[in-house]
Amino acid sequence: MKQYLNAKSVGLTAGILIVVFWLIGVYWSFEPSTFDVRANAKAQLSSTTAGSVPEDVPGYTVTATLITVAETLMDKPGGYLSNDVTPPSVLLDNMPSWEFGALEMVRDMALSMRKDFSRSQSQSLENPQLIKAQPKFNIDSRSWLFPSAESQYQEAIEFLADYRNELADPAQGDSQFYTRADNLREWLKQVEKRLGSMSQRLSASVGSERVNTDLAGDSAASNSTPRPSALQNKTSWWQLDDVFYEARGATWALLHLLKAVEVDFADVLEKKNALVSLRQIIRELEATQQTIWSPMILNGSGFGMLANHSLVMANYISRANAAIIELSELLNQG
Repeated sequence: MKQYLNAKSVGLTAGILIVVFWLIGVYWSFEPSTFDVRANAKAQLSSTTAGSVPEDVPGYTVTATLITVAETLMDKPGGYLSNDVTPPSVLLDNMPSWEFGALEMVRDMALSMRKDFSRSQSQSLENPQLIKAQPKFNIDSRSWLFPSAESQYQEAIEFLADYRNELADPAQGDSQFYTRADNLREWLKQVEKRLGSMSQRLSASVGSERVNTDLAGDSAASNSTPRPSALQNKTSWWQLDDVFYEARGATWALLHLLKAVEVDFADVLEKKNALVSLRQIIRELEATQQTIWSPMILNGSGFGMLANHSLVMANYISRANAAIIELSELLNQG
């Protein structure tokens, strides 16, 4: 009898823990909401200065937005989950995938700020704060001990905050952010490649045969090892939702960064008559953040009976990517 009661209490305790872990996991899986990049930059400016600095400091909105996007990875419910090794977060995969997608966009922007936006010419010096900030975002996102990913990201955020403050300080002439069309175009090239890869991975949810176009356009081009003339792409069934949420996190971060670009590069975009193009990209990315009403990510077979959320996401991303390519061409024109 005593053994029976002990077994029953152990089972009851285990059941309670499972329910508690499940509820915590559901709460931690809620995606962060979008935020107003203008209000966010204004709040950061007022909290770090005496108010004597004009609000339209070039690059301030982009930098403030990048800081907030990076901070969101650490401050959202559950904190940063990608490197957790204990329940319940170790059992979650959708939110870590979302985090990695957003992190990739943070890494790309940090690199562009270091090598393009903060430099006037190819022979100019790199900004000291960005030199220290950018590599710290590149630590393995799953590193959990000595050093942990969170500690490195937090240090990077602090260096970005120093750079942001120097932009708003008239006495710090060495820290600059150049809102030029060529700088913006260099970053957009990186965004094109990210979105193109995401679109392909999402489309592979149903499996498709793709003609090998690796060497198209150059008769003298070659590759290291032979590849077939047709390639079969299909995302593993176990990775379908991970790819979806990675794209969801990346587009969430990119949406805010492009809204910040609209603020800081307003004059450049108006001169190139490209402001409308940017706003259309933003609209396409906003569609990727619509509420998911299904309790799980469905991946039906194309025109089958079930919906395919991956193909819907791929559609929005492809449209945004096509518009980014057009925007890049507009910026390249005189």
